[in-house]
Amino acid sequence: MTNKTIVITGATGALGRKTAHAFAENGHALALLDNDPIKLASLVRDLNLPADRLFASVVDLRDGQAARDSAEAVSAKLGNVHALIHLVGGWVGGKTLPETSADDLTFMLNQHVWTTFHLFHAFAPKLAASGWGRVMAVSASTVANPPGRSGAYTAAKAAQENLVLTLAAELKEHGVTANIIQVRAIDVENKGTGTTPDVIVAAMQYLFSEQAAKVNGARIPLY
Repeated sequence: MTNKTIVITGATGALGRKTAHAFAENGHALALLDNDPIKLASLVRDLNLPADRLFASVVDLRDGQAARDSAEAVSAKLGNVHALIHLVGGWVGGKTLPETSADDLTFMLNQHVWTTFHLFHAFAPKLAASGWGRVMAVSASTVANPPGRSGAYTAAKAAQENLVLTLAAELKEHGVTANIIQVRAIDVENKGTGTTPDVIVAAMQYLFSEQAAKVNGARIPLY
C-alpha cells in the first residue's frame, strides 16, 4: 500500500498515541488533532517524523469552524486525506437519569456527537475526493443495551454511531468505508478488564487494509 495521510483526533490519549506510532511506523503521514498543547508537543517529539509527514494542531473540535479550518490546513500541508480515526472520548456515568444533569448530557453530546458531526462535515468531502478512504470510531459495547446509570453517555455514543453508519452509506460509492470498533473498556494498563490499545490498533490496521474494502457500516465487537 502506498503511503497515505491519516487524521487522528484525540491523539494524545493512550490509544491515540499507540495509533499514531503504529501508523507512523508503516510510513504514513499523520495529522494529529488534540486540545492539549503540552501533550501534543510531547507526542510530536516522540514520533520524530520529517516535516512533510506531520501536521499537528491544537483544536477544539466542538467548534465547527475550527474543524473546517483544520481540514483545510491538513490538505494544504499533506495533500489528499485518506483516513479519519476519531478518538475523542469522555465519560459521564454512575448516575440515574433523574440524577443526571442537563450539563452532563450537553457535555456528552459535545464530546461525542458534535465533534463527530463537525469532523464529518469538514473531512467527508476530502475523503470522497481522494477516491479511497477509511473512517473509524471507537464506541461502547453497551450502546445497544444500556446497563443503567450511563444514560447520557450511551445516548451520545448511540448518536455518534448513527453518524458513522450514515457516512458509511453516503461515501461507499467513493471508495470510502466507515466502521465502529466497540469495546467494553480500553484496558490501558493490561489488567484484563477490557480491550488493550494493541488489540484495538490491530483492528484499525486491518480496517485500513485493502483486504477490508468490503467491511463498511459495521459494528466490530472487540469485547
